[in-house]
Amino acid sequence: MRSSFLPADYDAARPLALIAGRGQYPIITAAAARQAGIPLRLIAFAEETNPELVASFREPDRKILLVGQLGKMLKALAGFKAGYALMAGQITPRRLFRGLHPDLKATRILLTLRRRNAETIFGAIAHEINKLGITLLDARSYIDDQMAIAGSMTGGRFPIEKEYLEHGIHIAREIARHDIGQGVVVRKGTVLAVEAFEGTDDMLRRAGSFKTDQSLFVKTVKANQDFRFDVPVFGLQTLETMREAGLTAAALEAGKVIMLNRPAVITQARAWGIHLFGF
Repeated sequence: MRSSFLPADYDAARPLALIAGRGQYPIITAAAARQAGIPLRLIAFAEETNPELVASFREPDRKILLVGQLGKMLKALAGFKAGYALMAGQITPRRLFRGLHPDLKATRILLTLRRRNAETIFGAIAHEINKLGITLLDARSYIDDQMAIAGSMTGGRFPIEKEYLEHGIHIAREIARHDIGQGVVVRKGTVLAVEAFEGTDDMLRRAGSFKTDQSLFVKTVKANQDFRFDVPVFGLQTLETMREAGLTAAALEAGKVIMLNRPAVITQARAWGIHLFGF
């Protein structure tokens, strides 16, 4: 079945270059694209991309770069004769300050940006990719079955009262609107923790230092979210961190938050008594 996130004029015969960061996200995306019969190429990053994913590509179909080598990435995309590209998986946040290896192309772009956040940086990269005649796809492409869905995903009654659920959603959307983060933990109308540059797991751990009964983790996107990059992800690692922090309820925006290995996440959540709800 064709992914609903692909453009109407999508040509499945043209090669797709997967720009792969860390974690399971690019692995799952690659598997889904291969199952759909898409000719696939790989842009990987040293010490970030899963080595097994890299090894699954033939030498001519992959390129391994240091984080920040934008010029080399664009050259590799052109060499692959890619018609499309897709960004999947994060880069370790600390590498944006330590371990970054910007080449001349990346340095020139960074110098033009007055604000440096995911939207401006990846937006500039997307512009450079498009200049090559390559379409950067919605990062949810091929993984329709991995998206959060509306209603209770773990079954039973969601333990958070409607008033407090709506409060959490409102706060999450506000911090997303201000480009602060995409997640928040609230408890009975009080904000316990807001996600910023440190990422979801550290935010959840901070929330766990407070009283956590009736606490709610909310994950959302900006109203004008560019789904070509920085799409929020919820997986087994996040679920494990919730359990360690003592949090037992999460609300995820349906159709917009990616749930990696969704069946396994839901099964494990039930086993741990964690309620998952799509709004």
